Amino acid sequence: METRTEKDALGERQIPVNAYYGIQTLRAIENFPISGLQAKKSYVDATVHIKRAAAVVNLKLGILDKKRADAIVKAADEVLGGKLREWFVVDVFQAGAGTSHNMNANEVLANRAIELLGGSKGDYSIVHPNDHVNMAQSTNDVCPTAIRIAALTEVRPLLERLEALEACLAQKGKEFDTVVKSGRTHLMDAVPVRLGQEFTAYGVCIRKHRSAIQHASQECLELGIGGTATGTGLNSPPRYRSEMIEELRKRLGMEFLMAEDYFEAMQSLRPMVSLSQAVRNLSQDLGRIANDLRLMGSGPRTGLAEISLPAVQPGSSIMPGKVNPSIAEMVNMVCYQVAGCDTTVFLAAQSGQLELNVMMPVVAYNLLHEMEILGNAIAVFTERCIVGIKANSERCRFFGESSVSLATALNPHIGYAAAADVVKEAMNRGVSLRQVVEERKLLSIAQIEKVFDLHAMTEPGIRT
Repeated sequence: METRTEKDALGERQIPVNAYYGIQTLRAIENFPISGLQAKKSYVDATVHIKRAAAVVNLKLGILDKKRADAIVKAADEVLGGKLREWFVVDVFQAGAGTSHNMNANEVLANRAIELLGGSKGDYSIVHPNDHVNMAQSTNDVCPTAIRIAALTEVRPLLERLEALEACLAQKGKEFDTVVKSGRTHLMDAVPVRLGQEFTAYGVCIRKHRSAIQHASQECLELGIGGTATGTGLNSPPRYRSEMIEELRKRLGMEFLMAEDYFEAMQSLRPMVSLSQAVRNLSQDLGRIANDLRLMGSGPRTGLAEISLPAVQPGSSIMPGKVNPSIAEMVNMVCYQVAGCDTTVFLAAQSGQLELNVMMPVVAYNLLHEMEILGNAIAVFTERCIVGIKANSERCRFFGESSVSLATALNPHIGYAAAADVVKEAMNRGVSLRQVVEERKLLSIAQIEKVFDLHAMTEPGIRT
């Protein structure tokens, strides 16, 4: 393999001549053969956007010449357009703070800029990864800024998919509004509800989580770029901070704000924790809804079978004709993974010391990963499960009419104790509550009709 020689403070190494990365990335490849997982696309994009913005601002402020600035900008635009992606190769589990990730970006952009200026990769006298691409920056302010930008990018499709799920559940609520079924508490018979009420409630729950995630994501708009190594801003011009915010606003169309305190913005990963917790909270309820659908769809002969979930694939390699709630099962698994990602974010964010949290690489990966997989799962859940759910109305009514908890409606008329005695006799004899009430002449026929009106039981009121 043909190579080129590069040198850093630790010595010389041979780099593949065609590689756009340099010696620091090579050392990271050698040091961290850990997982095979690499930075999320949105995180790479966010980092490159910062490098591009810095080149523009540094030119404007007169500390970077136009030739180099233009070459860095053009190289960044190529990466953002999808080129050179194969050269962002550092493992997620890497040197603290993300130095390896930051240098990987610096080296790729520098080597491409060198080529654009007519030089050969590795000739850093033309464009240097540290001196020019990383000018007025540090890993310590680039990476937390990139995580915030990437999070805001990833949250958009998640929110859109949540909105679609919410609308679909609301529509199902209307579609199933006349379907009366037995309620269940403690997985035991409870007073009747309408299937539509259950689905409407699911939609409201999703709406509230969508609002919470939207609110939490706004905390990521405050950027600490320009804090450089510790928050002091050393090696960046006084106007650099405000100019960077303005350039990133213009490029990304997001209402970024200068950090209230640049030390806090570097020390604390609070915005990432808040967003991750909001996403985890959504996963808790989404998993619960998926569980409800699996339970209501259980059967088809020996379960509840109150609803039919769309059949998407055969459910067994040995049992012919078996169909499983595969989409809902997938959602459950994704929700468990999200909980694990959030735990990692929480613990990593807690592990910062003094001026810096060095666990940023694992925070970046897990925060972005949980939003990506949950958003994808929600899209599939909506399109391949929720849309096609059908109500088994007769089955629902059968369970509704069979429930011994219908005795609750007798309480205002004959009292709790007498109603409990009716339940006991009905259970012992295997007959309906209505039959026992009629035989005992506890209510008139007209009263019985009103009291045992299932649909009326799903609304507030006392039936007299």
